[in-house]
Amino acid sequence: MANNHLLARSGSGKRVFGVASITASAAWRWLKSDAEIRLIDIGSTQEFLFVGHPVGAAHIPYIDEPDWIPNPCFTNQVRAVLPVADETRVKRGNPILLICRSGERSKVAGQVLFGAGVDNVFSIIDGFEGPLNEHDHRRQIAGWRYDGLPWAQC
Repeated sequence: MANNHLLARSGSGKRVFGVASITASAAWRWLKSDAEIRLIDIGSTQEFLFVGHPVGAAHIPYIDEPDWIPNPCFTNQVRAVLPVADETRVKRGNPILLICRSGERSKVAGQVLFGAGVDNVFSIIDGFEGPLNEHDHRRQIAGWRYDGLPWAQC
């Protein structure tokens, strides 16, 4: 992978069960440098619409309303947005960046993908809005929005 230096600079790159972690700002730099990378927002539909999402992210909820159970089609839906090497198989090796509101669900969703044979998965550890601060507020410590990266809201 030509852009491993972004992981080292970000202080991330730790792997948990095959899923590497990356910060939002490092993910953005990497996305700008490589058109083959896929950014997938795995947050709920309500989060995607009303909290917001990174510009250009595909939306594939891992857990969604109304039942709040894991999406049984998640892995197949992710595979559908990956570049195809030929008519019969997905091109392997292209990085997949997963983001959710806080960075927690993206780790779990990444482990599901890795367990299903999807490799090169990265979880954006600070998420879209980042972790809660001491007053239970988000967007105060870290995250896509905190870093001032491009985002949209419907």
